[in-house]
Amino acid sequence: MPPCPALPEGFDFTDPDLYRRRVPLPEFALLRRTAPVWWNAQPYGSAGFGDDGYWVVTRHADVREVSTRPEVFSSHRNTSVIRFRPGIPSEHLDHQRLMMLNMDPPEHTRVRQIVQRGFTPRAVRALEGALRRRARAIVTAARERGSGDFVTDVACELPLQAIAELIGVPQEDRAKIFDWTNKMIAYDDPELAATEETGARSALELISYAMGLAAARAACPARDIVSRLVAAEDEGNLRSDEFGLFVLMLAVAGNETTRNAISHGMHAFLTHPEQWELYKRERPATAAEEVVRWATPVTSFQRTATRDTRLGGADIAEGQRVGLFYASANHDPEVFDAPGTFDITRDPNPHLGFGGGGPHFCLGKSLAVLEIGLIFDAIADVLPGIRLAGEPRRLRSAWLNGIKELRVEYGA
Repeated sequence: MPPCPALPEGFDFTDPDLYRRRVPLPEFALLRRTAPVWWNAQPYGSAGFGDDGYWVVTRHADVREVSTRPEVFSSHRNTSVIRFRPGIPSEHLDHQRLMMLNMDPPEHTRVRQIVQRGFTPRAVRALEGALRRRARAIVTAARERGSGDFVTDVACELPLQAIAELIGVPQEDRAKIFDWTNKMIAYDDPELAATEETGARSALELISYAMGLAAARAACPARDIVSRLVAAEDEGNLRSDEFGLFVLMLAVAGNETTRNAISHGMHAFLTHPEQWELYKRERPATAAEEVVRWATPVTSFQRTATRDTRLGGADIAEGQRVGLFYASANHDPEVFDAPGTFDITRDPNPHLGFGGGGPHFCLGKSLAVLEIGLIFDAIADVLPGIRLAGEPRRLRSAWLNGIKELRVEYGA
């Protein structure tokens, strides 16, 4: 396919420098209209894969189709992460493939059936009281500071504490998990991780920590999810290494993404004050889903074609990578009225912020929605006068829509 004439030569939808400035919503809109499945050429090997580009999938319907056809579009072959550094060692990708996020059925089915024991409606409801109290304590502590960085003071705390509550990590260890996950996902941002080796070492440290937790529960079960996953007597449990990789995924999927949704959501409320007034007054149950649509914390994941196929008018060859751009799908006017409007009463809201359906639909969706609702309820109660004190500083990342810092005045 020839290059789109309206895009600058060399434009790359996974350029981390692009996302440090903005999400390319105008360019996504252009492709949805003119070339909804578009070949994005790259210098050979520049993304860490042995190829010269990938297909950009921009429409909501096409992202859903790829997500629900794992037999044609594999998560395992090149992993779900759309960009690594050039020259990434092959063994690094081999390690990535061991994570549930990068598995295909039937192995993915086996692991997911085990770990979803911890995310039943009953399990999530059991956390609500504790998380409500923690949300209130987090924002009360922020109020005492008067001003600060919303990301570290508020947004990161509840997701970390929820994970700790869920899997039995002592609260005093949550800072270590925060540091490890920051370095793991920020290999493109030199401020947070000077080298890819730093991120790899942090991943190993987190896995080792989780394996130790699993071994302790296997030897002496407790009444927590770890025991249900690794030490239960019924057939089908996780080995300690599988549990370590599960915690690694949870630390990113359940921590980084929810934290960024909360950060973007707060920025959206403060730049749309009528929506903040509406939230404080009515607390609509639809708000958390709109925060996720608006934020779309995971800008993109990828799949790899297992055979020649056709999608959105494009012929995709076996072995080619396919980028699922959720940020574009969540602004598709074929699906959303006024997609550029932040509307916390939006209903229905079939956004793809938790994935496009299929086997990799977000396991922790109900927990994330609960956390977002609880933290904004607490902010509305304790910090109703919160206001911006500076522009957000964005994460340099090819696939995460992250905010590193959001300075605020907490007010009265």
